[in-house]
Amino acid sequence: MVWRKKARVTAGAYHQDMIESPTTSGTAATASVRNPAASTPMTQSALSRQQLIVLVALTLVWGVNWPVMKVGVTEMPPLSFRAISVWIGIPVLAAGLWWLKTPFKLPRAHWPALLWLSLFNMFIWHALIIVAIKNLSSGRAAILGYTMPIFSAILGALLFGAVLRWRNWLGVGAASVGVVLLLWHEFTRLAGAPLGVILALLSAMSWALGTQLLRRSTIPVPTLTLAFWMTALTAPVLTGLALLLEQPQWVINSSQWIVPSASAWAAIGYNAVMIFGFAHAAWFYLARSLPPTASSLSVMLIPVVGLFTGALTLGEVLHWQDWAAVALMVVAIGSVLWPQKT
Repeated sequence: MVWRKKARVTAGAYHQDMIESPTTSGTAATASVRNPAASTPMTQSALSRQQLIVLVALTLVWGVNWPVMKVGVTEMPPLSFRAISVWIGIPVLAAGLWWLKTPFKLPRAHWPALLWLSLFNMFIWHALIIVAIKNLSSGRAAILGYTMPIFSAILGALLFGAVLRWRNWLGVGAASVGVVLLLWHEFTRLAGAPLGVILALLSAMSWALGTQLLRRSTIPVPTLTLAFWMTALTAPVLTGLALLLEQPQWVINSSQWIVPSASAWAAIGYNAVMIFGFAHAAWFYLARSLPPTASSLSVMLIPVVGLFTGALTLGEVLHWQDWAAVALMVVAIGSVLWPQKT
């Protein structure tokens, strides 16, 4: 099974997170809330071997998904497409928890905090970005969605008192210029599609705040448990939005219901297994174990993978600015991955 294959690669990281999250991770997070500069993990940005393996897998899986989602929302109402994917992904993720012997239990006292994390990391992000993809090309939607690290750095400094080093600002600056270059040939078109742009940027801001909150979370359960319950809560929310906003789009000529084609079902299956069964859990692991700026910048190759995958599969045109942006994204990621002098 796909999940088992991915799990073998990341099982060590997940098991370590399972052991440490109730104690050491929680303690570090508590210290960082009281004084963000006091916690060593909040200032350390180098990735471990396990984190690097998870990051590479996440970059490929999430990057390829942008054109996959475009295929899905081209044939189906976007919120309905997302809701179906989440419902199918929940048992996949549950099977992963069972296989890794990760507990499902979440103490009742922590449900309000879980809802708060779910609101910004899942509810708003998924609802807005999937509608944005409907109105934008897959590559450009990915780029706008991954303005998240820029918002994350700003929110961290403004709301949480995070102190960014010069290499963090270098990474944020490189990512910002890279985003502008990737959008170079799209400004005219984006001006004609303001809804998609606004929704993508709002979703990125929500994700950025969610990343900051997740890193500072003190819920004493494994990250996989958090991922499961956040995903489980997202399914009814997206379903409710689809029922409220998309019912007229489910029928053709007021009589025939829309039936997803084979390509749409393939897109749903990919999202269910690879995104909700693996990618979100992998991302939450990185976001919970790394400083927010480090985890945010580390995923900046994902929109590049999405852009080039869209060019190969959907015929989206590439320009020299795209290649220059790739170099800048490498600089942004290098600001996180390059070992610091001690």
